[in-house]
Amino acid sequence: MTGTSDELFDYIAEALAKFVATESEDFHLPPGRQRELGFTFSFPVRQTSIASGNLMKWMKGFSIEDAVGEDVVGELTRAMERKGLDMRVTALVNDTIGKLAVGRYYNNEVIAAVILGTGTNAAYVERAHAIPKWHGLLPKSGEMVIVRLLIFNCTCWGNFRSSHLPLTEYDQALDAETLNAGEQASIFEKIISGMYLGEIVRRVLHKMAEEAAFFGDVPPKLQIPFVLRTPHMSAMHHDTSPDLKVVGSKLKDILEISNTSLKTRKVVVELCDIVATRGARLSAAGILGILKKTHSGTGKS
Repeated sequence: MTGTSDELFDYIAEALAKFVATESEDFHLPPGRQRELGFTFSFPVRQTSIASGNLMKWMKGFSIEDAVGEDVVGELTRAMERKGLDMRVTALVNDTIGKLAVGRYYNNEVIAAVILGTGTNAAYVERAHAIPKWHGLLPKSGEMVIVRLLIFNCTCWGNFRSSHLPLTEYDQALDAETLNAGEQASIFEKIISGMYLGEIVRRVLHKMAEEAAFFGDVPPKLQIPFVLRTPHMSAMHHDTSPDLKVVGSKLKDILEISNTSLKTRKVVVELCDIVATRGARLSAAGILGILKKTHSGTGKS
């Protein structure tokens, strides 16, 4: 996703205007009262107040350079003004913080929220005295505060990079050839989140086609990055039909590979299983890290 900041926030404001236009009269505010808006922004932000924060960097395939460093609430506010919307943002939250807040609203024993979707992130409840960067007065309510899971320079857990991660040549190439590549790039996100899993499978299949003639000649469609999306991979992974009909259909419709044998389809399913299982285990490891940090489920306090 590339473009300008104005294009992005104008798109958001326009979608918001269309939504408001469909509301019934029951939701109309009395004259003189301004509608208040909560803004969920699922990217690393250095928050300066409850309703302001500067974008630190993009993830999830976004790359809109003129927005980096800018106050995202200010950008949205100006876009709403351009669209004639009489609204103001009263709260800026990350998606994981929003999930955690809702969870604790209904159940005070909820201690963490995890997003596993197009991208990934997590947040958990921590004691203020355990946060080295906490410089304010300690909260009175049990010294508990909500924090995003921050790893390395205040970025999301998707940015976690370690020599212990089970990275392959396909992961390294994917990282180098996609947005936000580099030492502090979102490599953890790129091996567990929905935006990238299908592409990892495609890269492995492409090498198998090149070096082992897995499909005979190398299918032209197989050379196109991101042509195989994670929903396609998931559908093949969950195919339980005797002849793996779904796998055959996806290979034909998406990659234009026809007349595949059952043996070939089984290999594709196994590959999907390997990539999905690794992602699931790494996601679970991240969640376990939160539980160990907070001593949840261990009987410790």
